[in-house]
Amino acid sequence: MTAETEMSLPTVSVDAEIAALAKRYRAANSVGMQVLNLIGGQAENLLERLPDRVKDQLEGATARALEVAMRAAQGSRGVVPDQKGWLNTALATAMGAAGGAGGLPSALAELPVTTTVLLRSIQGIAAEHGYDPQDPEIAKECLTVFASAGPLAQDDGADLGFLSARVTLTGATVHGLINRIAPRLATVMGQKLATQTVPLLGAAAGAATNYAYTSYYQQMAHVHFGLRTLVRRSGQPREELVEALRVAVTRPKVKIG
Repeated sequence: MTAETEMSLPTVSVDAEIAALAKRYRAANSVGMQVLNLIGGQAENLLERLPDRVKDQLEGATARALEVAMRAAQGSRGVVPDQKGWLNTALATAMGAAGGAGGLPSALAELPVTTTVLLRSIQGIAAEHGYDPQDPEIAKECLTVFASAGPLAQDDGADLGFLSARVTLTGATVHGLINRIAPRLATVMGQKLATQTVPLLGAAAGAATNYAYTSYYQQMAHVHFGLRTLVRRSGQPREELVEALRVAVTRPKVKIG
């Protein structure tokens, strides 16, 4: 974005922008309840459904999935244009149904493909906000969106910490960043895999979890890059805007009547 374009930007209403970002954040987290209602379980108990051998290997599998996703998502940008959010969601939902239909083996095979679709959709949202996903700094920022917990997280507002992380060209390499993100994402993806092992509900649960996860990470990408843009346009410190967003997200809802 040029200096002339920056000068022509309208005055920013910070409160209104923060309220809009908070609305997106709350919408992102609400989709997880649809999955929990479908499978009739609690998020914290989902991982117990996975075999020990899978749980032991999950972090490494997640790191490899992120490595593959990063290469595939970046490599596809010059061939396949960015898609609308609803199309990404529909594609991931169909893949989740296919992965869940075959139980755990097919769900594990589907993991890197779904991760690629998620990362590619995050890159598309970065581009929508005016950033170049091919820029190494923005590529790293796209990865940090995965540092937010998944849609099954129950603690509203607890995942805003990923917004405070500054990812710059002088920071960690992409490989190092993946190793930092993988443990947390492994828990998230383990919950997803567990839902796909529910007897009689494999395909439905796979579709529902992929719908939830794609919706979640697309909304969180809008929050992440929307906040980045707001920092630039408003001139306010990032820490202050993150705190304002935290307050807006965690503020109790007022009931009338």
